[in-house]
Amino acid sequence: MGVTGNVTDAEICLVEVERLLNSHILHGSESLCKLLRYLADHAIKHPGSALKEYQIATEVFGRPAEFDPHLDSLVRVQAGRLRSKIAEYYNSEGAEDPITVELPKGTYSLLFHPTTVSTKTILRDTSETEPGKDFERPRRASPLVFTLSILLALSLIAVAFLLVTKDSSPQPPLRSDQTPAVFRVFWHSFAAVPDPPSVVFSNGAFVGRPETGLRYFNPTRDSRKAILDHYTGVGEVLAVHDLEQIFTQLHRQIRVKRGSLFSLDDVHNSNLIFVGSPAENLTLLDIPSTREFVFQRPASGPRRGDLAIVNVHPQADEPKMFFASPPGTPLTEDYAIIGLVPGMNPARSVLILAGTTTLGTQAAAEYVCRQDSLEQLLLRLSVTENGEMKPFEAVLRVKVARGVPIGSELIALRKLSQ
Repeated sequence: MGVTGNVTDAEICLVEVERLLNSHILHGSESLCKLLRYLADHAIKHPGSALKEYQIATEVFGRPAEFDPHLDSLVRVQAGRLRSKIAEYYNSEGAEDPITVELPKGTYSLLFHPTTVSTKTILRDTSETEPGKDFERPRRASPLVFTLSILLALSLIAVAFLLVTKDSSPQPPLRSDQTPAVFRVFWHSFAAVPDPPSVVFSNGAFVGRPETGLRYFNPTRDSRKAILDHYTGVGEVLAVHDLEQIFTQLHRQIRVKRGSLFSLDDVHNSNLIFVGSPAENLTLLDIPSTREFVFQRPASGPRRGDLAIVNVHPQADEPKMFFASPPGTPLTEDYAIIGLVPGMNPARSVLILAGTTTLGTQAAAEYVCRQDSLEQLLLRLSVTENGEMKPFEAVLRVKVARGVPIGSELIALRKLSQ
């Protein structure tokens, strides 16, 4: 099962994998966690069977059937990042774990090793050896000692689980030094002020009744008295949840408001995060919004009337418009905007997370709430001397499967002048 030493119990190996997945080191790295689960499952279920880049790319990262590992280094890059995270884990919070997970270079097969001497002890012993002299590797544990170590670890996990389920009171938030730096940088302007930001989620105007069918309000034939404005998309709901999780880590709260109840007075007094496009989040039509990528409905052409993201100043190889999958077909692709723009009050910021469908909106929120994707984004952006993000606008291409966004790719980016 890809296991070395005395380890023969798959459940014990999976316990160690879960420790890694739930560690601070991998917190927020959704793609790396997904890769680790996949590699662990394969190592245990298919011992001795080597994994290919193509298999990982298509089954883990959703790459198409024509994926060519010679042209796309995604798997190698992600495996290298996971290898570094695993090493970082065992040099810190996992130093005392009874099992060590290893992803050797040049392979995608996980190995599991029993350990009895902590990494910290090994490092200390190494530093105390004479220069130029190799240190003696720690001896492997006897089967009895190893079994006792595993039983003790499982007992501690069981006790911790019972304590958590017994006490449902909120746990203290992470200390600032435990929050990934990438979150502190990106969300600085929203978390550095005492007032919580307003998260304004879209809730479109419908007419009809839920039990007989709803449709969008049409001002040319419907009475405003018949509007139902208390429904919103699943993407907006999940987006608000992701934002709440991020601000909990930052020791901050958010103020959640329906778009239909939002007033322009709030624009001047709060930092704002808009969740959903101006097709349903109508306040975005009344305030300064994105200007490089804007939502419009074409008046002509084969996609007339469909909501699109218009590329105002397309660069080489960029389309003028971004459309989701056509109506009447399965939704397999969507596009979304991430825009950080100045507010009407120069001291405030506005973040816009909006797709042409609710799933695009969900993907945009996930992108700025995940450590791995934010790391990629920040590499291409600028930060002020005060540590605040400079304004920008970006477009994501979102892959969708069975009503769930499964992958997002940054395909266009504009840095804005303040």
